[in-house]
Amino acid sequence: MPHYAHVLFDLDGTLVDSAPAILASYRDAFSATAREPVTSIDASIVGPPLLETLQMLAGTEDPGVIDALAGAFKASYDSTGYLQTAAYAGVGELLQALVAGGCTLAIATNKRLHPTQLILEHLGWARHFAAVYALDLFTPRLPDKATMIARLLADRGITREQAVYVGDRSEDGESADANGLPFIAATWGYGSLGSHELAPHWRAATSPAELAKAILDAS
Repeated sequence: MPHYAHVLFDLDGTLVDSAPAILASYRDAFSATAREPVTSIDASIVGPPLLETLQMLAGTEDPGVIDALAGAFKASYDSTGYLQTAAYAGVGELLQALVAGGCTLAIATNKRLHPTQLILEHLGWARHFAAVYALDLFTPRLPDKATMIARLLADRGITREQAVYVGDRSEDGESADANGLPFIAATWGYGSLGSHELAPHWRAATSPAELAKAILDAS
């Protein structure tokens, strides 16, 4: 039996390098709406939900401005932009090994549901996941990742002793903590946590192979 029967994954920066696609679509959105971002569009902005990121980049919470930018972003990303998303080396093998080892996999991501599903289908991974959760899976939209993980656990009848959350940012670890889940930091992505950023009770995996061993090793 695997050490954890249920493995919950973040997506961006954990399983896939989506930064080039996301950043290109943010730039497209500002160009299409003839606006200038107030801060740099670079890899540091990847991770938070779309609307929060657009508010930060635009320097405003004005609904008209944000709605226009969001529409332009979605038009770019959901049509062809997401196709630039690349799997991190070894992740496909990781998912196959976990499923073969008896784990049930799920996604819990800040990314919108529609492009998440497009990416999983594009990479041939959709079959690996028993559940895919995003903030906009529900109406009203869930407020944060911790709430989303709690909903996933409740809906799927998963006890905290059975599961682990894997992500690449401190928000992921804090969301796992809020739900009483162990957390493993994937340190190969662009949100990679340094050793000084890891809470004492968090673990880190430097490669998908190391992560597979941590999850499947029941000793």
